[in-house]
Amino acid sequence: MANRADLISLPPAVRRAASAFRIAGWISFWAQIVLGVISAGVLAFAGLNSNANTPTPATVTTPAASTSSVTGFGLFFAVLGLIILFAGAYWAFSYTRLSRRLQTVDSQVRPKRGEAIKALQIGLLINLVGMILTILGAQAIVGSLVARSMAQGFAVFAGALPAYISPLQIFVVQANINIIMAHFVGVAATLWLIRCMNRQ
Repeated sequence: MANRADLISLPPAVRRAASAFRIAGWISFWAQIVLGVISAGVLAFAGLNSNANTPTPATVTTPAASTSSVTGFGLFFAVLGLIILFAGAYWAFSYTRLSRRLQTVDSQVRPKRGEAIKALQIGLLINLVGMILTILGAQAIVGSLVARSMAQGFAVFAGALPAYISPLQIFVVQANINIIMAHFVGVAATLWLIRCMNRQ
């Protein structure tokens, strides 16, 4: 870590870039970690709870019974998005390490502009892929819940017990939204850093 005198001796563009990487890296890292841990807890609880995806015997004849496989499909993509989210958090943490390297006085050791841009491109790709997978999972989960809610009406007319939507299923939807939000924070932070780099 460079001392204050060394920081003053750095070119102004390098100082601004180092400060931007440090701020954006820490904000992105903590946002993704906090939202990711909360979502991981909800998805783990949903995966262990058989009632979250398996219809009860009383409702097995209703159209909602066919939504369990769709929900499982959605959970699979949500878990993939969550795994990539933690990879994105690690990459956001690497921005803070890059910030320290940018503060190196020796220009031969200091990362070049191309290296920083490449790191940002990889970070952007990680978060975009994770966001797309999580959106696919959310679409499947919400679609299955819509089908189940519609099946409630059919069950009432048929005189059968409707397949009610459980609070845990709503929490799963919230977990998906949290993951998407975390990936969005990563994308926004990276785009802001790219903008800062282009202004140098």
